[in-house]
Amino acid sequence: MDDVDLSSANPNNASVTNIDLANNFYSQTPFTSIKILMVSPEYPPINGGVGRYTYNLVRELETHGVDVYVACDKQGKGDFVGLSPTNIHNSEILLSLVDKFRPDIVHIQYEPGLYGLKLYSYKPGKIQTTIDLFYEKCTVPIVTTFHSGYTLRQWMQIPEIILNKKESLLVSQKNTDNDKHTLLSSIKSRLESISIYWKYLANYRAFQNQNKEKLLKSSAGIVFSDYMKALISAKSKNNCSGEKPCVIYHGAEPATSTFRISKNEARLRFSSFPQGNSDRIALAFGFMTVAKGWDILEKMKVPENWTIVVNSSVNHSTGERIQLDRLANDASNIINLNQDYLSDEDLSALFYASDTVLLPYKISSGSGVMFDALGHGIPFIASDLPFFNEFAAKDLGITAKRTPNAITDALIELDKTYDKYKNAVEGFKKNLRWYITAINHIKLYHDILRPTKIFTNNQATATIVNSPQDQSKSL
Repeated sequence: MDDVDLSSANPNNASVTNIDLANNFYSQTPFTSIKILMVSPEYPPINGGVGRYTYNLVRELETHGVDVYVACDKQGKGDFVGLSPTNIHNSEILLSLVDKFRPDIVHIQYEPGLYGLKLYSYKPGKIQTTIDLFYEKCTVPIVTTFHSGYTLRQWMQIPEIILNKKESLLVSQKNTDNDKHTLLSSIKSRLESISIYWKYLANYRAFQNQNKEKLLKSSAGIVFSDYMKALISAKSKNNCSGEKPCVIYHGAEPATSTFRISKNEARLRFSSFPQGNSDRIALAFGFMTVAKGWDILEKMKVPENWTIVVNSSVNHSTGERIQLDRLANDASNIINLNQDYLSDEDLSALFYASDTVLLPYKISSGSGVMFDALGHGIPFIASDLPFFNEFAAKDLGITAKRTPNAITDALIELDKTYDKYKNAVEGFKKNLRWYITAINHIKLYHDILRPTKIFTNNQATATIVNSPQDQSKSL
């Protein structure tokens, strides 16, 4: 089936795509404890999508008996700390852990920025991260989950985002006087713009090649979409599908305590929300950064029966948080919650109170927010980027040009045909159970280790036997 494609990794060509198949795989697969070193500099309580994804994956893997140890930044609550985007010795730290700890597999959550990605305008094609040496020297199998990959068009949006952050000029600056300082500042700004655009243009191929090289040096690669699968595929006989990474969807489920909460009950938790089911709520949620495209809220007309609810947080790694005048002025059809980063329970209540999630991103390789929305049974409205288009083609949401009028029209269209999208999401969301995500990972780990590791049948049962999550860990 297309939804979860691990058929090439399985000698019996049986993909794990639903609960019954997952149970069947688990009961028939010889099993013993697998020791995984999970690597993610970002990890709770550090706020961020990669860290939250990794935490939920680790928790679910442990539930199924996998022995997982986490290496992360010193601010995270992992088993080993010391990694950092600015630490040039990340490779040495990881190589030392592998030597002392001897995991069966090292699983890298690969978001280049978390490993100090460096581009050079004066050395086109020279691109580095702080874990390049680790990929060269590691002696145990590596699994890499790729969180970022861009088309050229999206990649060239990054310089604009950088320059906007610096409040630099992207077009010729008009000078109204002959002040020498003003003229010099204008020239400096233009040169900086040219330099940044050149740096990204000259290094696009190198960025793509680095993803592919890391795939080739991994025993398997994982992505969240067919878009990413096509983008970073590299010819090799050493990964799970011969040439391509595996698609394993980002897990997404409501918090346990809110599984059965109704929309009315969820809205009652937020006194400022419209009550009842007649009014629609569109949720804009996440880091309020330039890349997320939230500036479109300033100009778009909100349809009469819609309210936009905004809840934003500061990007912990950059401190970035854009300011929107419309939010500051308390517009009647836009509610600003101002609750920063939410707990899983509060986040589930917020999704259940909403009818759709707005994702007007300028660039995107994937979206945990989109998966979270689908996991809670609500469709999305997003910019017409390749990642979102893939899921819109399944009737899980609507994509539109990133203009105020187009987003407004998408809200009106969704309201008219809501049942169509709602039903499609309800049918799809079972694919996002963390149970399914974990079983697919276990299946992949087994396939990698099968030639070298002796498995026993003593833990195989007809249904999954949960292991204690607080199991003791020792080196």
